[in-house]
Amino acid sequence: MEKLRADNKFALAVYLWGAITGIISGALSVQNKAAWIIGALMFLLSDVFIKAVLRGDFPEELKALDGGALRVAILKKAFWGWLLFWLYFTMLVYTIGIDFKPVPYNNQSLLAQMMNSS
Repeated sequence: MEKLRADNKFALAVYLWGAITGIISGALSVQNKAAWIIGALMFLLSDVFIKAVLRGDFPEELKALDGGALRVAILKKAFWGWLLFWLYFTMLVYTIGIDFKPVPYNNQSLLAQMMNSS
């Protein structure tokens, strides 16, 4: 089997961290609405998680960097992938946690017809 490229490993680590932080953020948000902020702040630990998972097998543009420059480069490169996974999993876990039930405000709406037909 072919070995994963460093770019793909980096992306998978970012997505995994986004899912982990999203699940934590969503679960905490069920108890306290301000917990979304905790989840968002967990983004700042992305570089620590990614360094631990990749163990130095970084994409080419990150291999030459050290210290603070590496941290900033990882955070910049990981932002959008992390944000989308974090937001998705936060909303998913929060919605499941509060036991959301849709409420149709118009009896003629498609939602009301779907809920009343069963």
